This record gives sequence, C-alpha cells and structure tokens, in this order.
Amino acid sequence: MKSITEKRPVILAVSFGTSFGSTRSVTIGAIESTLAESFPGWEVRRAFTSNMIRKKLKERDGIAIDSVPEALEKLAAEGVRTVVIQPTHMLEGDEYDKKIVAPAAGFAGRFESLKISHALLTEDADYEQLAKIIIEKCPDPSCTYVYMGHGTEHSANAAYRKLQGCINKAGAGNIFIGTVEAEPTVEDMLAAAKKTGSKKVVLTPLMIVAGDHATNDMAGDDENSWKNQFKKAGYEVTCRIEGLGSVYEVQKMIAAHCKKTMEY
Repeated sequence: MKSITEKRPVILAVSFGTSFGSTRSVTIGAIESTLAESFPGWEVRRAFTSNMIRKKLKERDGIAIDSVPEALEKLAAEGVRTVVIQPTHMLEGDEYDKKIVAPAAGFAGRFESLKISHALLTEDADYEQLAKIIIEKCPDPSCTYVYMGHGTEHSANAAYRKLQGCINKAGAGNIFIGTVEAEPTVEDMLAAAKKTGSKKVVLTPLMIVAGDHATNDMAGDDENSWKNQFKKAGYEVTCRIEGLGSVYEVQKMIAAHCKKTMEY
C-alpha cells in the first residue's frame, strides 16, 4: 500500500540547471520554494535539463539531480498519480521541446494526469509584466541598462526583440536586450548604448540563473567579455550578478503559469 506522501500530487520544477551553488539556491531554489508556498497541497521535485551540468554536479560535488525522464520514472514507480511539469526556462526553445516535451510524451498513460506548463515568456501579458519588472529595476535615467540573454537558433529567439518592444512601448529608451549566443549581439548593444549619450552602463543577465554566462561572458576579465568591450568603448561599467529567478515577482509569474496549467 502506497503512503499518503507518495500519492501527493507533484510539481516537477524543471530548470536548465547551474553548477554555481550560490546562485542555485537563490534562483532555482527560490522558485521551488515559491511554488511550494503557492501550492501547499503539492510536493515540489527538481529536475535539470542540462546533461553537462548534472554530470558536473555528480562528479564534482556528489550531487545527483534527475533528468526529466529519470524524475518521471521515479514518480511513476512511487505511485504518484498527478504531475505538473513546471519549467523555469525563459523561453520555449530547444531545451523545452527536446528535454521536456519530448521525454514527457513517453510517459503518456502512466499517470492519471500529466500536464506540461509554460516557460516564463509565453503569452503577451508575460512580456508586458517582465518589461515592467525590468524597468522598475532600472531607475537611473542617467544610466544605460543592458541585459544579456542567452539566445538560441530556435525561432523562440524572437522573444528578445518582443521584450525589447514592450520596454520601448513603455517609454524606457535606456534599456536594451541583447544575447550572448544569437541576436541582438553585443555589437548591437554597443551601438544602442552610444545613441543614449550616457557614459554609464549597468550590465545584468537576462537569465533565470546568474551562472557561467553572467560570471564569465558578461562580467569576466577576458577581453571579449561584455564588461571589457564596454570599458574599451569608454564606458563606466557596473555588473549586477543576479538571476531573474531571485526576483520574487518573476517567481510569482512562474507560479501563475503553474496555477493556470493545473486549472486547465
């Protein structure tokens, strides 16, 4: 006979993951805590989509974190009947399609209810809400604020320009969204910053976690880091190493997606 605990409905919080322990607790951990507080009748479990990060954590730190199929296999074996998969990903790109949706399809029929919720930026209202959050965190009109997103070859990369459009529509002409691996590029950000006339730039990751990209590609000491490229262009640069997952309003956006999926 299965215990009551084993049969509680489960929210499987799925993140890309990070090997940076300090940021993991204040971003991914904080999101999971907000989900647990928002849905007290549900148990929250964790899974990471990045095989590389899971391997590194296991070998370096002895921390074992499940992939989506591993987590679902355990839940099915425990007799859990109801599961909502809640991604913490920014976009519904390759990771969402290949590491969440595709493996979950293999568990059809093994749960009474298995639902997949949405990434942070999905509906028009999500973009408007995140734009408002970003603008509130950029209060100095004498500064240029540049956010560094990850970027993807997936069509979901259009989300960055859409978010920029919402920021522009709100009248914030000193906030710009770029990506480290796609477009808009750092060169686009340098050109945009030049037009503001400001010589002060604040760099912030537009990522759930402030991990490797934020620490190295954005704020690192390499000559090609965004920090040093802006310094070379004559700017006074401040780097904010904080992931969006640490922002309570963003955590509540993710919880709202989860609630909507539960009720669908």
